[in-house]
Amino acid sequence: MRLKQLAAAAAAVGCLAATACSTATTSADPTSGAAEAGYPVTITNCGKEYTYTQAPSRVVVMNGGSVAEVSSLLALGLGDKIVANAQSYGASEVPGRADAIAKLPTGDIKLNDMMDIPREAMIGLAPDLVISTYDGGFRAEAGFATREDLATIGANTYSPESTCGDVGTVSGNPSIEDSYRLLRDLGKIFGVSEKAEQIIADSKAKIGDLRSTVSKLPRKKAMLIIPGMAMGSEFSSVGAKAIWNDIMAKAGVDNIFAGASDQMFANPSREQVAKADVELLVVVNYMSKDPAADAKKLFDEFPQWDASRNKSYVVLSDSIYLGPSNDVAVDKIAHVAHPDAL
Repeated sequence: MRLKQLAAAAAAVGCLAATACSTATTSADPTSGAAEAGYPVTITNCGKEYTYTQAPSRVVVMNGGSVAEVSSLLALGLGDKIVANAQSYGASEVPGRADAIAKLPTGDIKLNDMMDIPREAMIGLAPDLVISTYDGGFRAEAGFATREDLATIGANTYSPESTCGDVGTVSGNPSIEDSYRLLRDLGKIFGVSEKAEQIIADSKAKIGDLRSTVSKLPRKKAMLIIPGMAMGSEFSSVGAKAIWNDIMAKAGVDNIFAGASDQMFANPSREQVAKADVELLVVVNYMSKDPAADAKKLFDEFPQWDASRNKSYVVLSDSIYLGPSNDVAVDKIAHVAHPDAL
C-alpha cells in the first residue's frame, strides 16, 4: 500500500473507532402521505440542519477506510438504496457481510489518491444522500464535493458528529452508545427507526447478559494491535483511546495502553511493550494474510506475557469499530478472556 493510502487508512481507523453523536428530530404534517411515514425528518449534523422529505433512494457511501456506515445500512436492510459504495474492509465477524459489501455497486468510479470519490465523479452520480466517514470527506481542498456543492444538486450529507473536527482526533469518551446513535440517525433518515431500535435492543440484551457474568470475575489485561496498520515504528498501531476500550470493558477486560495517549494509538516503545502485563492479545485484522500468524509472532517476541504462555488471543475486524456489531466483539473477547465462565 502506498504511503498516501496508509496515511488515509490510519486516519480512517479513527473514523471507524470514533463516536457518532448526531441528534435527530421529527415532525409531521398529517395532511400528507409523507407525513404518515414520519416525514419530514430533520437531522442536525456538524452544526447544520438537514431535512428529508422522503427516504433517500440514491445513496453514495464514501470510503475513509470505514465500513461502519455501509454495514449499518446493510444491517437496516437498506442495501438497495446504495448506488455507489467505496467502503470495504475485506473481513467481518458477521457471516456474509464482507461478501454483501463486495457485491454493492461502486458506480464505476475511478478513486483518487485517497482511495475515495472525487468531486466531479460524485456530482455525476446524482445522489440524494452522501455519507462520509468524517467531515473531511466534504473538503474542497482535498478535491471532494462540498456539502454546499451537493446541496445544489439536491443531495443531503451526513457524517458522524464526532468527526466534524480535525481528522484523527478523538473527542469525549467513545462508547458503544455512539454506534447506537449512528443506527438511530440512519433509522430516522430512512424511516426504519423500528428496525434500528430492534438491532439496538438485541445488542444491549446480549451485552447485558455477558456483563452480568464477567462482572463477577477478575478483570483481564489486554493489548490491542492492528499489525497491518503499523507505520514507522513497530508498535505505532497499538490501540489507545477509541471505542474499543468500551467494548473491552464490557467484556471484563482492560486495555493496558488506554491511558497512554489521548489519540487513537499509543505508539509505545518495544521496552514498554515487553514490560506490559498482557494477559490477552486483541489482534485487529486489517489487510492481513494471516492474523493468527501475527499473534504467534508477537508471542514469540514476548514469551514473558501470560498471553504468550496461554496462547490467549482473539482476532477481530469490523466489530471492534463504530458500527452495528459491537456486541459480537464483546462476545468474542469475553469468551477468550474468561473461557471457564462462558
